[in-house]
This record gives sequence, C-alpha cells and structure tokens, in this order.
Amino acid sequence: MISFRRALLMAAAVLTFLYLFRSSHSPTIPDAPPLSHPKGASLHSETDSTGKSQSTGAIRTESSSDWKANPITSSTAKESQQRLTDLGNKSLLEQLHYQFPYDVEDKFPGYVWQTWKYTPASGEFNEDYRLGEASWTEKHPGFVHEVITDQVAVHLIRHLYAAVPAVLDAYNSLPLPILKADFFRYLILLARGGIYSDIDTAALKSAAEWVPEKVPRSTYGLVIGIEADPDRPDWADWYSRRIQFCQWTIQAKPGHPILRNVVAAITEETLRRKKAGLLKKGEDLQKGIIEFTGPALWTDNIFAFFNNPDYYDMTTSRRNITWEDFTGITEAKKVGDVIVLPITSFSPGVKTMGAGEDDDPMAFVKHDFDGTWKPEEERHIGEVVESAES
Repeated sequence: MISFRRALLMAAAVLTFLYLFRSSHSPTIPDAPPLSHPKGASLHSETDSTGKSQSTGAIRTESSSDWKANPITSSTAKESQQRLTDLGNKSLLEQLHYQFPYDVEDKFPGYVWQTWKYTPASGEFNEDYRLGEASWTEKHPGFVHEVITDQVAVHLIRHLYAAVPAVLDAYNSLPLPILKADFFRYLILLARGGIYSDIDTAALKSAAEWVPEKVPRSTYGLVIGIEADPDRPDWADWYSRRIQFCQWTIQAKPGHPILRNVVAAITEETLRRKKAGLLKKGEDLQKGIIEFTGPALWTDNIFAFFNNPDYYDMTTSRRNITWEDFTGITEAKKVGDVIVLPITSFSPGVKTMGAGEDDDPMAFVKHDFDGTWKPEEERHIGEVVESAES
C-alpha cells in the first residue's frame, strides 16, 4: 500500500520529468539561409600515393564510367525550412524557398506532366499526339499522368502559388500561350516535381532507366538533357548557346534551386516588362521567347548554378564549368546534384550534332520538334538545321 506522502513525492517527480522533457524538446524551426548546399567536389581529380582521388577544382563532373570506380556521395543536404514571420517582406527567392523546400534525399515524385489545348479524352485531341502521349503512361505504370489544358493550368497555378502573388501576377500577365507553357513547366516542377515533357514527345524508356542504377537516387534532384551541341563555326546562326540544354523533357524533385531561380527570373522580368509596357503581343516578343522563357534562359541558369559559390566551393577552382565540359559527351555526367544526359537521350534521330538513332541504348525520349506555337515555316527546326549542314 502506497502512503499518501510517497504518492505525493512520486507525483512531484513525474511532473518535474514532464516539465524538463517538454523544455528540452520544444518545437522550433531553425533559421536557414536560402542557399544552404554543402560544397561540391572538383572538376578534375588526381591520384595520390594511396590511390585515392584528391580534389583540385570547384566542381567534379562524373561520367557513368566514373560511377563504377568512385563512390557517389550526396552533393546536397536537406534545406531547413525557414521560419519567416512576414513572407511579404522577403525576397522572391526567399518566398519560393520557404514555400517549396528542397531535399535531395527525397524520392522523385511519380508524376508525368504535359500540356495541350485539349485532354486525350476530348474528341478534339490531335491524333498525331495520341501514341506519344500514351507511351508515357505505358512506360510509367503507377505514375499520375496529367495532360493539363490552359484553363486547368490557370487554376492549378493559382492554387499552388497562392502564397506568392508576384508569381501569379507574372503568369497571368504573359500575353502569349507559349510563354505561359514555358513558365508552367518550371512552376509545376518546382511545386510538385516529377517529369515534364512536351505533348509532341514519346517515351522510349522508363525514367527509371535514364540514370545508371549504381547512382543512388538520393544524390541527385534534377535530370536534364542536351538539346544542341553545334560544333560548327556558324552555330550562333542556328542556336542561342554553344551548348543548349533542352526543356521539353525535365525530371526534378520539388524545390530544386535551379527551378527556383528560373521561376524568380521569369517572374521579375515579366513584372519589369509589364511596368514598362513591354508585354504587348508582336513579332519582337515572339522572337525573344528563347531568351525570355525558353532554352536560353534555362541553359544560362543551369550554368550559373554549376558555378555559384553559394552552392559549390570555388576557392580552388581552376576554371568555371562551361560548354566545353559537355560538348561531344555520349554518356551521362553528374555535376553536384544534377544529371546531364547526352544529346541522344532526348533528341535521338535528328541526324545531326552526333545524336544517335531511336534504338541507341542512350535514347530515352523521342521529340517530334512540332513547335506548334511557331509559324508553319519555322517548325521542325531540327530538320532545318540538318538540311543546312548537308
């Protein structure tokens, strides 16, 4: 039988324990800067007397052959969500970082996103796209595959970015469908992740086969491909960049910093043009799409990320990562938490710039280069370039 005095002492002890436990485990969210990636490895590696690789530069790029010999380690760490008392007073990048935090160790979401005027269930859906659209579901069973119409996109973006009004303002202000289509792919991948691919593409292989199995999925958060590698003196007459990364097919984990930077750049430039009255429909705006929202902007932001000291240790860098590190590649390369695929992967069969055919082992996505937003005479750009070379 427990005496009253002993019961009183036991109760006091329990209350004291509960108080101490609660005090030492109070739920707090640590403040973190917007850029919180650990430093990357080097661009080149040397071997010391023990046979171990030593860093000699800023960022290490690894081909698939390197992965067989060198262990892959995570190039990014969890980004702690910031405690922001007033998001409206923060920069756009900080707002996006807070709303869509990035964790490289997360899984790639099982989404396939595409956009078109009509859904496949509509009788007005273009029959030329039906087989390609179906291939994405066939190659990715279990994925959520959505073909988003313009009307649905407006409501979806409004839902996802309700807390970032500047983004909504920019999206609604874009005067051309192609500008909104470009912007949408970055917005949906930043918020939800998964795969985005244009409606005129076909999946040749599952995304599970795009990167060698030996590379842990917890070490990368973005998979991109090369669109153009024009090794010719007049390359600038045909392409905007010497190496141009394609944005018709992208795989990403939500919140990736490159997507965040692209969304911020398009938002700020759109609102700047709106304020200056420069968002009117016309030939000048049409010609500037590649630089405004297209592959030129995309490519520039990727290279900026590769060479950003906020993400990578540049103190011992011999030089920046440039197009020279990717020209002529025939297998995947890993830079930090980004996988770069060769031109064959997303552009097989173009018969130019060293791209392989559809049956090449590295061919993953077929692109028809329909360019439905362009005038008829400017479509099938790949074929135009090929004929110019012949």
